[in-house]
Amino acid sequence: MNTQLLKYGAMVTFVAALLSGCSTTGSDEESAATSMPSQSVSTGSVSTGDVSGSTLGTDSAVPRVFYFEFDKAVLNAEARAALRLHGEWLRAHSGVNIRLEGHADERGTREYNMALGERRANSVRDFLVQEGVNGVVIEVISYGEESPAAMGSNDASWSLNRRVEMK
Repeated sequence: MNTQLLKYGAMVTFVAALLSGCSTTGSDEESAATSMPSQSVSTGSVSTGDVSGSTLGTDSAVPRVFYFEFDKAVLNAEARAALRLHGEWLRAHSGVNIRLEGHADERGTREYNMALGERRANSVRDFLVQEGVNGVVIEVISYGEESPAAMGSNDASWSLNRRVEMK
């Protein structure tokens, strides 16, 4: 009887832990339409955007969305610090593939924004490769202005759309 009780208790604990790890509190992007996320700064800033944790096993507090200044593809120190943590995890889990999705705001031509999104994603890729991650496991794709995080033609929306998402 005690063995069954222990098994049941262990199973309840496991399920509770599993469910607590799956809960969400809503999208950061919903409230961020009027202001930048609290963690973001100018060039290459980061946010803990609503990106699936199933691909990367790093702590969910480690940002997976990196923001950029207008017409820039440069990572700042905060973004590089987060990417170092991702790089460490990716080196330890070499079989995991990731996708870097580059984005731009609506200003500029479609072609220019596609190239800018690609430059931004490549800047993240290049940094991860410098950190020792095998470049073969990294896919780079650009959506340019085609997949905005925030609708609107204002600074708040544009700043949320200039990003790279790590998935």
